[in-house]
Amino acid sequence: MDSAVGHPGGGHQGARRYAGGAARLRSPERVALLDPPHVAALSLEGVAAPRSGEEAPAILDIGTGTGLFAETFAAKGYATTGIDSNPELLDLARGLVPGVTFIEASAEHLPFDDASFELVFLGQLLHEVEEPLAVLLEAHRVAKGRVAVLEWPWREDKGQGPSLEHRLEPARVEGLAREAGFRKVSSPALAHMALYLLES
Repeated sequence: MDSAVGHPGGGHQGARRYAGGAARLRSPERVALLDPPHVAALSLEGVAAPRSGEEAPAILDIGTGTGLFAETFAAKGYATTGIDSNPELLDLARGLVPGVTFIEASAEHLPFDDASFELVFLGQLLHEVEEPLAVLLEAHRVAKGRVAVLEWPWREDKGQGPSLEHRLEPARVEGLAREAGFRKVSSPALAHMALYLLES
């Protein structure tokens, strides 16, 4: 995702570190680092694909920002909903990404029923929120099975992303995931980011 919370990925009330503007969130350099097509493909492995004549599987993009990942999922034919707590970014997302439902909401209090989505995606959001466990508990609740968490890797990248002290160690993400009720955590290799696939 790509919102105003210190990363190119998620918008949230706990925003504290991101100093760039909306245009920077979709800069070619940031989009290249995020690699939305590859990340989306990995996140969707094992998730039901859209079929002609059938209702499209639903995906939730938490912290959608300007809708970068929501746009990627929607282009693959999924019924995509993006949430963010930043109304200005949501207005931009609505103009940039037609065909996606964008809702102003908090990641800790999702306005959806249990098991509503085939995939829940959190892009560059978890390291920014005050209560990451609460966010993962809510993601677990509304997901039918899989939650994908995209984060900055556990290394110092000068000029890109937050400082190391504001990143999440892999062991911390796995611990939070298991505390939230996920039984399986995997992390496929990416060149510039860390992706965690959480399974119930």
